[in-house]
Amino acid sequence: MKTALIVFAGSGIGGVLRYWVQKSFVDMGYVNFPTGTLIVNVAGCFLIGFFGALAEKGNLLSADWRLALTTGFCGGFTTFSTFANENMNLLRNGDYVYFSTYILLSIVLGIGAVILGTTCIKLF
Repeated sequence: MKTALIVFAGSGIGGVLRYWVQKSFVDMGYVNFPTGTLIVNVAGCFLIGFFGALAEKGNLLSADWRLALTTGFCGGFTTFSTFANENMNLLRNGDYVYFSTYILLSIVLGIGAVILGTTCIKLF
């Protein structure tokens, strides 16, 4: 039960933060391209690499904190289902350039962000 509560707390915080980030980009007028979701997913990739490496380097995070931050927070903060739905909408609207750009940026920047997050901890 303790583990479930740890994940629940982390994912709740991550989900609310994701909502605020995505809403702020929509409020700024980013409606044609899913900028908010891209930013959230790339930032989440960086953070999961960072937290994972932090936990592995000298046990700087306990198992509970690692679970709260990776499975909980990063899981609640990032969103593959929204990514997939936004791509479907881009296809439906015939926005093939945005569709291709979004997928490419998400994959390249996402993997790059995990590597960067991990590297930040390994360097220190």
